[in-house]
Amino acid sequence: MRIEHVAMYVNDLEAARDFFVKYLGGSSNAGYHNKSTGFRSYFISFDDGARLEIMNKPDMDDVKKTINRTGYVHLAFSLGSKEEVNRLTEILKNDGFEVVSGPRTTGDGYYESCIVGIEGNQIELTV
Repeated sequence: MRIEHVAMYVNDLEAARDFFVKYLGGSSNAGYHNKSTGFRSYFISFDDGARLEIMNKPDMDDVKKTINRTGYVHLAFSLGSKEEVNRLTEILKNDGFEVVSGPRTTGDGYYESCIVGIEGNQIELTV
Protein backbone atom coordinates (compact mmCIF):
# COMPACT_ATOMS: atom_id res chain seq x y z
CA MET A 1 0.00 0.00 0.00
CA ARG A 2 1.14 3.56 -0.65
CA ILE A 3 -0.29 7.03 -0.27
CA GLU A 4 -1.63 7.98 -3.72
CA HIS A 5 -1.65 11.74 -3.13
CA VAL A 6 -2.07 14.45 -0.52
CA ALA A 7 -4.51 17.33 -1.04
CA MET A 8 -4.79 20.84 0.31
CA TYR A 9 -7.17 23.73 -0.21
CA VAL A 10 -5.61 27.09 -1.10
CA ASN A 11 -6.98 30.56 -1.77
CA ASP A 12 -4.75 31.37 -4.75
CA LEU A 13 -4.62 28.23 -6.85
CA GLU A 14 -2.23 29.57 -9.49
CA ALA A 15 0.22 31.02 -6.93
CA ALA A 16 0.27 27.69 -5.08
CA ARG A 17 0.85 25.79 -8.33
CA ASP A 18 3.66 28.15 -9.27
CA PHE A 19 5.30 27.74 -5.82
CA PHE A 20 5.47 23.95 -6.04
CA VAL A 21 6.64 24.02 -9.65
CA LYS A 22 9.23 26.81 -9.27
CA TYR A 23 10.81 25.88 -5.96
CA LEU A 24 10.21 22.13 -5.60
CA GLY A 25 10.42 20.89 -9.17
CA GLY A 26 6.83 19.74 -9.49
CA SER A 27 5.04 19.30 -12.78
CA SER A 28 1.43 20.48 -13.03
CA ASN A 29 -1.41 19.03 -15.04
CA ALA A 30 -3.68 21.36 -17.02
CA GLY A 31 -6.14 21.63 -14.14
CA TYR A 32 -9.75 20.75 -13.54
CA HIS A 33 -12.77 23.03 -13.16
CA ASN A 34 -16.28 21.93 -12.20
CA LYS A 35 -18.35 24.85 -13.47
CA SER A 36 -21.48 23.86 -11.56
CA THR A 37 -19.76 23.80 -8.11
CA GLY A 38 -16.89 26.22 -8.74
CA PHE A 39 -14.37 23.58 -7.59
CA ARG A 40 -10.95 23.85 -9.25
CA SER A 41 -7.79 21.80 -8.81
CA TYR A 42 -4.34 20.98 -10.10
CA PHE A 43 -2.31 17.83 -9.55
CA ILE A 44 1.38 18.53 -9.01
CA SER A 45 3.57 15.48 -9.72
CA PHE A 46 7.11 14.99 -8.44
CA ASP A 47 9.98 12.88 -9.80
CA ASP A 48 9.49 9.90 -7.50
CA GLY A 49 5.76 9.57 -8.26
CA ALA A 50 4.43 11.52 -5.27
CA ARG A 51 1.51 13.82 -6.10
CA LEU A 52 -0.02 16.84 -4.42
CA GLU A 53 -3.53 17.99 -5.28
CA ILE A 54 -4.12 21.69 -4.68
CA MET A 55 -7.74 22.73 -4.70
CA ASN A 56 -9.99 25.76 -4.47
CA LYS A 57 -13.71 26.31 -4.20
CA PRO A 58 -16.01 29.17 -3.27
CA ASP A 59 -16.74 29.90 0.40
CA MET A 60 -13.81 28.12 2.07
CA ASP A 61 -12.91 28.69 5.72
CA ASP A 62 -9.42 30.16 6.08
CA VAL A 63 -8.35 29.69 9.70
CA LYS A 64 -4.97 30.78 11.04
CA LYS A 65 -2.30 28.11 10.50
CA THR A 66 -0.14 28.05 13.61
CA ILE A 67 3.03 25.95 13.57
CA ASN A 68 2.15 24.01 16.75
CA ARG A 69 -1.30 22.64 16.04
CA THR A 70 -3.02 19.31 15.73
CA GLY A 71 -3.62 17.80 12.32
CA TYR A 72 -1.41 18.06 9.29
CA VAL A 73 1.62 20.18 10.08
CA HIS A 74 3.98 20.18 7.10
CA LEU A 75 4.93 18.70 3.76
CA ALA A 76 8.49 17.35 3.63
CA PHE A 77 10.57 17.31 0.45
CA SER A 78 13.80 15.31 0.15
CA LEU A 79 16.31 17.32 -1.86
CA GLY A 80 19.11 14.74 -1.88
CA SER A 81 21.91 16.64 -0.15
CA LYS A 82 22.74 19.12 2.61
CA GLU A 83 23.98 21.51 -0.06
CA GLU A 84 20.58 21.49 -1.79
CA VAL A 85 18.79 22.04 1.54
CA ASN A 86 21.08 25.02 2.19
CA ARG A 87 20.72 26.38 -1.34
CA LEU A 88 16.92 26.20 -1.53
CA THR A 89 16.49 27.52 2.01
CA GLU A 90 18.55 30.57 1.07
CA ILE A 91 16.58 31.12 -2.15
CA LEU A 92 13.25 30.90 -0.32
CA LYS A 93 14.52 33.24 2.41
CA ASN A 94 15.69 35.76 -0.18
CA ASP A 95 12.31 35.52 -1.92
CA GLY A 96 10.59 36.56 1.32
CA PHE A 97 9.53 33.25 2.85
CA GLU A 98 10.02 32.89 6.61
CA VAL A 99 12.60 30.33 7.73
CA VAL A 100 11.20 28.72 10.89
CA SER A 101 14.23 26.53 11.66
CA GLY A 102 17.54 25.42 10.22
CA PRO A 103 19.20 24.39 8.18
CA ARG A 104 20.33 22.08 10.97
CA THR A 105 20.77 18.49 12.06
CA THR A 106 17.87 17.52 14.30
CA GLY A 107 18.15 15.42 17.44
CA ASP A 108 16.97 12.37 15.52
CA GLY A 109 19.61 12.85 12.82
CA TYR A 110 17.74 14.58 9.98
CA TYR A 111 19.35 17.50 8.19
CA GLU A 112 16.53 19.91 7.46
CA SER A 113 15.11 23.37 7.39
CA CYS A 114 11.50 24.45 7.71
CA ILE A 115 9.96 27.43 5.97
CA VAL A 116 6.52 28.96 5.98
CA GLY A 117 5.55 28.46 2.37
CA ILE A 118 2.52 29.31 0.34
CA GLU A 119 -0.45 30.64 2.35
CA GLY A 120 1.16 29.97 5.73
CA ASN A 121 1.73 26.26 5.20
CA GLN A 122 4.97 24.83 6.59
CA ILE A 123 7.35 23.12 4.16
CA GLU A 124 10.22 20.95 5.41
CA LEU A 125 13.32 20.62 3.24
CA THR A 126 15.47 17.62 4.05
CA VAL A 127 18.22 15.46 2.59
